[in-house]
Amino acid sequence: MSVAVQAQPDERLVKPRLWDRLVVRPEIGALLGALLVFVFFSVVTGQFLSPLGVANWLDDASTLGIMAVAVAMLMIGGEFDLSAGVMTASTALVTAIFATQVGLNVWFALILSLVFALAVGAINGWLVMRTGLPSFIVTLGTFLALQGLNLGVTRLITGTVQVSGMRSTDGYETAGMLFASTINIGGTDFQVSILWWVVFAAIAAWVLVRTRFGNWTFAVGGSSLSSRAVGVPVVRTKIMLFMTTAFAAWIVGSINILRNASVQANQGIGLEFQYIIAAVIGGCLLTGGFGSAVGAAIGALIFGMARQGIVYAQWNSDWFMLFLGIMLLAAVLVNNTFRRRAERVRR
Repeated sequence: MSVAVQAQPDERLVKPRLWDRLVVRPEIGALLGALLVFVFFSVVTGQFLSPLGVANWLDDASTLGIMAVAVAMLMIGGEFDLSAGVMTASTALVTAIFATQVGLNVWFALILSLVFALAVGAINGWLVMRTGLPSFIVTLGTFLALQGLNLGVTRLITGTVQVSGMRSTDGYETAGMLFASTINIGGTDFQVSILWWVVFAAIAAWVLVRTRFGNWTFAVGGSSLSSRAVGVPVVRTKIMLFMTTAFAAWIVGSINILRNASVQANQGIGLEFQYIIAAVIGGCLLTGGFGSAVGAAIGALIFGMARQGIVYAQWNSDWFMLFLGIMLLAAVLVNNTFRRRAERVRR
């Protein structure tokens, strides 16, 4: 008597369930958090969903989001940049000094500040790879050096800690159209920085998931030794990631100086932690090798909604720091849970 044995389907051919497909995405936790924050403040205050309210919290999130996306890419690559915040002020100061004190056209000043930013980013990456020191230490040194340079040079040239007068410089109007203009939608002005944020996040997401450089980024964040063994250019990849963070700082610095027409030498200090927190909320692990550019953008959106939502609800702004602390701890726990779940699904 023969016994029929039912053939088991090849697990490689079984279509994964929707939940399994979602759980492997690093940004899923941030998306759920963003929905909760959105619904909460939509209920608490009516201003939150008004056209002006939406414009305000999107603008709040935009410059933070540009930097958070770049910092997320660097964190996926296994490194940190504590000079990212002060770099936004440094690039703005370089632009302002060359435009107002030297008399250069704003476009030439912007090019010089871009070269300065990329040079600092390249030096950060080179020092990390050359010395083998943790990027936390190297970029902390850069942070202190830039902070001192910003204050010292600004005071030496202007006699104060501020550079102003951008509106009277050549090229200010055309440069302002690119970095500091507004787009009218339904009678409400939205800052062009929002468009910069969306485009930058989209490009970063495409690079991470669709290009060889993106594969290298995840590989070096997972294990530099293993990556080098299979031919990944570890040094070049990490230097490029530091330069990407510097480039993002240049974009934000340009937006700030052309929108405000002045810059303080001590701007940007402390913002580096907000960039890292936004990236972590967006799904990045502190250990590297896991994360998402889209998630970091969503993490910045949560910042913007919470910060403006608290204002609209007429709460004390001190509550925002409590919110940050809770969100950071919750994000770390959620990210670890989703990562373990993703690892089981992939097996």
